[in-house]
Amino acid sequence: MTHGRYPIYKGLQKPLIYRGFKGKFIYWGIGSLIGGLATGGLIGALTNLFLGGFATLALMGAGLAYTFMKQGNGLHDKTRHRGAFIHPVQLSISYENREKDSL
Repeated sequence: MTHGRYPIYKGLQKPLIYRGFKGKFIYWGIGSLIGGLATGGLIGALTNLFLGGFATLALMGAGLAYTFMKQGNGLHDKTRHRGAFIHPVQLSISYENREKDSL
């Protein structure tokens, strides 16, 4: 008999995805919803119910749209420089003499 090999699922091997949000952006989306609800509720309590409702929807939508845009760049913000970079060597004279003297 030959022994068959079966893949074993060892935990999360893919990034967590919930309704289009991946990884840390799930928390950003939840934060956008809670922040929009709290700010819109505060505006509605202080001014007008309709203005508060509109502010709630606008802030939630803007926060979720911002989260989707940031998610397109990846999980980490990276500065992408194009070109070659040459770093000059700046050694002090005493360091160079000490290396020669120690040999």
